[in-house]
Amino acid sequence: MTAPLPPARRTYDAWAVAAPGLEALVAAELKALGFPDATASPGGVSFRCDAAGLARVHLELRIASRVTVRLAGFRALAFHELERAARKLEWSRILARGSLVRLRVTCRKSRLYHSDAVAQRVAEAIERAVPGVSFATAASADEDTDVVEMAPSIHAPSQLFVVRVDHDRCVISADASGELLHRRGYRLSIARAPLRETLAAAMLDGARWDSRTPLLDPMCGSGTIAIEAAMRARRIAPGLERDFAAAHWPEMETAVFEDARAAARERVLPSAPAPILGSDRDAGAVEAARANATRAGVADDVAFEQRALSAVQPPEGPGLLITNPPYGVRVGDKEPLRDLFAALGHVARTQCAGWRVALLSADRALDAQVKLRFEERFRTSNGGIPVSLLVAAAQPAGTEPRIASK
Repeated sequence: MTAPLPPARRTYDAWAVAAPGLEALVAAELKALGFPDATASPGGVSFRCDAAGLARVHLELRIASRVTVRLAGFRALAFHELERAARKLEWSRILARGSLVRLRVTCRKSRLYHSDAVAQRVAEAIERAVPGVSFATAASADEDTDVVEMAPSIHAPSQLFVVRVDHDRCVISADASGELLHRRGYRLSIARAPLRETLAAAMLDGARWDSRTPLLDPMCGSGTIAIEAAMRARRIAPGLERDFAAAHWPEMETAVFEDARAAARERVLPSAPAPILGSDRDAGAVEAARANATRAGVADDVAFEQRALSAVQPPEGPGLLITNPPYGVRVGDKEPLRDLFAALGHVARTQCAGWRVALLSADRALDAQVKLRFEERFRTSNGGIPVSLLVAAAQPAGTEPRIASK
């Protein structure tokens, strides 16, 4: 019998979960990090890595939601087949004695269609392999999302396993991330309608922002876009100060994540090479943005000011005006938003001549008020609302609006 590989030589069949529409951006991130086999599919990107690579992607990925590692894939037409395969897994690679475990199970178009019964068999296999484990009850989650929260009564760290039974094939994966990757740790002060950090990073990638050019968000809210831009410009790894589930796996050597953090810190630049500005008419939003920037370590790299949209003062360009304007979905009357979008277009054409403009859009009628020639870069959702990233070069007033698909 062949002896198992030592931890340092193990390779992982990994999957970076991506919000719908952002898979290609995550694949490009992974390739840039040195994983040429990264392959985008609906819902995420597959890639192979060793332990050091697993640590690096957790520190460096800006757009992915989480990373999982596949432990097994097998055909299961009956429960005895599921039980036999589950008992063969090396659960002790991932779980220490006394661990708290969560299971997320989905069944689709399979003979094993009862998710609770599948969860019970997998739980029994884990209990046989690792003494003293206990199980936390997870809140219900939509099969097509990556939102899994522990029940309110559970506060201890736990290890999540994702079990998917699809067309009679069962895949069991271990969550390597722990908390979702958008939780960088800096966004504690929140203005209305906050933007996830991962989506803000995707906007920057989709707009093809070069960190050597100025950036302005004239409706910055709690500052997420500008802060993500500053972190990218200074090469601050988004997961640098975070903990991850894989770092606590019994098979993971302590030095793996420590070495990855040390290497990431060495890559940090002392300052952003170009001005990054954020403004908002709401004083509370600006205060929140400044507090978030301080926690992110980029307070000296972003200038936040309280200003009306019409009063913005962009630095010398050309640059990128990028923002997440109100959509009108949560606002009963869209009429004021028409004026807001028209004002945005006026600022872009008059005060930001020669700049590119990027906005997260949910309403084509509102986009038309900007009167710029937009190109759609990606489609995804924000807070359950379908949105598109639109990018345009600023043009003179009077240009007829046109929205072209990618």
